[in-house]
Amino acid sequence: MNGSTIHRLLGAVTLVFALSTASAQFRAPLPPGPDALMSALTTEVMATLREDRAAGRKTDLAQLVEARIVPVFDFQRMTSLALARNWRLASPEQQSVLAAQFQLLLVRTYSLVLLEFRDQAIDYKPLRAAPGESEVTVRSTMRRSGVEPLTIDYEMADGPAGWKVFDVKVAGVSLVLAYRDSFAHEVRTGGIDGLIKALEDRNRQNVSATSDAAKLAPVLMIYGASAAKP
Repeated sequence: MNGSTIHRLLGAVTLVFALSTASAQFRAPLPPGPDALMSALTTEVMATLREDRAAGRKTDLAQLVEARIVPVFDFQRMTSLALARNWRLASPEQQSVLAAQFQLLLVRTYSLVLLEFRDQAIDYKPLRAAPGESEVTVRSTMRRSGVEPLTIDYEMADGPAGWKVFDVKVAGVSLVLAYRDSFAHEVRTGGIDGLIKALEDRNRQNVSATSDAAKLAPVLMIYGASAAKP
C-alpha cells in the first residue's frame, strides 16, 4: 500500500471516528460493552443524518460531533501517544494546550467528513476479549460500493469514566502513529511551542475551509500527510 493510499484511508477514518460518537439527539442509555457501545452510536448518528436529509433539515454537525466526542475519546492519551517521548518535554500547561488543539483538529475534520460517508454501512465483529479485560480492540468494516471493505479497529480502554477510544487503525494503519513523524519533526524544528503553533495554524485553516466545499479534499488529509517532512 503506497503512502497516498494510506493517507486517503486515514482521511476516511475521520468519518468513522465521528460515527462512533452519539448525536445530540441520542437519548437511550448506552450499552455497557465497548462493541455494543460503538455499534449503537454508529447506528444512531447515521440514522440522524439520514432523517435530517429526508426531512430537508440541515444537520448541526458541530453539535452532532461535540455532543459525544469528548467523553468517548481519550484525547489526552491520544496526544501523548502521538508525541511519544516528546510528551515529557511539554509542561503540564503545554500538554493541556496540545491535547485541546489535537482534539479541535480532529473534531473539525470529522464535521466535514460526516455527510460524505453517511450512507456507508458499518459492520461490527464479535468482541474477542476475556472477561475483565481493561483494554480491547473493537473491530469493524465499512462496506463501500465497488471496492473492498475498509477495516477499522478501535483500541479502547476501560476506566472510571467508562470505555474510551485511544487509537483507531484503518486498514491496519494507526491514526496516532500517522501523526507521530510530523509531530516529531515540528518539535525538532520549533520545540513544543512550534508544534502548538503548527496545530493552531492548521485549525485556523480548517475554519476558513469549512465555508468552501471545493476545499474539502485537502482538509480531509491527515495532518501528518500535509506537514513538512524532515
